[in-house]
Amino acid sequence: MPMATLDRAPPPFFRQGPSALSKLAVCSALALFLMVADTRFKLMQPLRTVLGAVLYPGQWLALQPVHLLQTGSEYFYSLNAAQRSKDDAFKQLGLQSQKANQVEQLTLENQRLRQLLDLRQRLQTSAMAAQVLYDAADPYTRKVIIDRGLVHRVTSGSPVLDERGVLGQVTRVYPTVSEVTLVTDRDHAIPVLNTRTGARGVAFGDTSRHADAMELRYMAANADTAVGDLLTTSGVDGIYPPGLPVARVEQVDRRVDAVFARIYCVPAALVAGASQVLVLEPLTDQVPARPAPEPPPPVRNKRGEVIKP
Repeated sequence: MPMATLDRAPPPFFRQGPSALSKLAVCSALALFLMVADTRFKLMQPLRTVLGAVLYPGQWLALQPVHLLQTGSEYFYSLNAAQRSKDDAFKQLGLQSQKANQVEQLTLENQRLRQLLDLRQRLQTSAMAAQVLYDAADPYTRKVIIDRGLVHRVTSGSPVLDERGVLGQVTRVYPTVSEVTLVTDRDHAIPVLNTRTGARGVAFGDTSRHADAMELRYMAANADTAVGDLLTTSGVDGIYPPGLPVARVEQVDRRVDAVFARIYCVPAALVAGASQVLVLEPLTDQVPARPAPEPPPPVRNKRGEVIKP
């Protein structure tokens, strides 16, 4: 056997070129060089621009089904929302039409009842617009300062309203500003009337539950008071005109071992963010004065003589 046949090298016909490890090293070095060169000198930026321009039509065609699906879903969603809004608007229109049809009849009945019972009309009160300047400095009270005072003929005790209901009462008057105690202050009390049952009570400011809350106190545990009842001014205090919204019942807590129920309310006015308010004149001058008490009958002795005290 010739000695050439014992050589372990492959025949010249099957030579594969550089080894795989050499190719990996060269390609890695080339890739690293291209990355560094592209980062420093932006060599591949023109190629990216050309590729982006060439591939854009294909990308646009590939994204069209997604855009069509999104547009179709948005269209049907907006169509359903518009249909629901239309149905709600028709319902509200029907309710408003029903109420409007009843207004004239209720107004006529009210006039006839007042004429029949010879009741006088509600007291008319003049009003003055004011603006809330800032909150009071005391953090333990619920008071605000408005830009009306003695020079504007504001008097102590004047009711203060916002667009939703009773906000509070003027407690101090200065030359150009006034201090208003809000209905949620712990020292403030206002006579109220339950519009559902006609029962009268007194609502106090209460900050035990949260900052803007009230409590209807001294109501019997079996009193007919339910969540959602509207409380308005009763007008029996001679300060607030009757019928102004004050609060709405939020929670009724009745206990077996308690005489009075714990009734928590939410004020109707925007006590935490009111900016424009209305100052009314108190009804003290319009309400007739209380009659003087009659003197007690004279005390006589057995002989019928008047005994002087």
